[in-house]
Amino acid sequence: MGGSDYTPPLWLRSPHVQTILASSPWRRRRGARALAATGAVTTEHLVDGGDGVRLHGLHSVVRGTEPRGLALLLHGWEGSTESSYMRQTAAHMLRAGYEVFRLNFRDHGDSHHLNQAIFHSNRIDEVVHAAVDIAARFASRPMIAAGYSLGGNFALRLALRAPAAGLQLAGVAAVCPVIDPARTMLHMERGHRMYLRHFERTWRASLRRKRDLFPDHHVFDDATLQLGMRELTDWLVQTHTDFGTLDNYFDGYSVAGERLSSLQVPVDILMSADDPVIPLDAFHALALPAHARLEISRWGGHCGFLLDRHLDGFAERWVTERLGAHADAAREATARTRLATAVHAGTSQPPL
Repeated sequence: MGGSDYTPPLWLRSPHVQTILASSPWRRRRGARALAATGAVTTEHLVDGGDGVRLHGLHSVVRGTEPRGLALLLHGWEGSTESSYMRQTAAHMLRAGYEVFRLNFRDHGDSHHLNQAIFHSNRIDEVVHAAVDIAARFASRPMIAAGYSLGGNFALRLALRAPAAGLQLAGVAAVCPVIDPARTMLHMERGHRMYLRHFERTWRASLRRKRDLFPDHHVFDDATLQLGMRELTDWLVQTHTDFGTLDNYFDGYSVAGERLSSLQVPVDILMSADDPVIPLDAFHALALPAHARLEISRWGGHCGFLLDRHLDGFAERWVTERLGAHADAAREATARTRLATAVHAGTSQPPL
């Protein structure tokens, strides 16, 4: 574990200012301009999540160049491929020479119609399956991945499952990831209520949209949608999962304690000490292998890390640098292996 060299100006040292401005319309527009300025061609894709599941995503590449690799980007809960941090990170990765695939989780972005069942945070299998499909479609190697908030949690679980899935993942970066979901719920309930209200409002809208699209399958009433976050999550667990209890559900996607100790994929984690959504104590209790690094910044809010009045971000640059280092290391390892194989083949030839 180490510190971060992120130091914002004084007026950006409030975690609430950081968090609110990070997801503001101004920053989303700035992200759109940054992405457009790369000159990349972006195309929509439906990818295979297994068992008939379809997930939507956006692939971007600068034509006429040979990509240095493929970066898979995962958004946070109730975010999308068009979230400001997704656009900004994609722009940074494209400028660094990578092609980028931004994946929407089920029921995020404009994808509610693709699958009948409702999204929940334990749907990691379909994200792993989708990542394997994406890797097969776009042959650029190495493949690297990054996620923010809940997307950071998914990225860490993707790293854990990559070897068994046959996914050649060179490295992962996670920004303010959910580590312990049960503690995160408590942290939001005890903290500033505007964050809990924001997630309640956006989740309710998502569920209404799902009900409108599949009225014969989703018959919950408006009273259900008015439940608070904890009660609504418990309803989800009881009616749309096999976990049985809220504690079992939270435990299902927790990466707390020793759970990341078996990581085989190199991982970098960036967290802010003043995050108003994700509690810091779970990070201090993490057991990480030697090839995983945790950086904790004094400031940053929740997925903010803004640098100036232009709302430029430290986190997007950090992700690009860390993933680039992992990709470089993977390329060098591949080159060494090929050289060793060639030398061995050459020395094993009989003399002429």
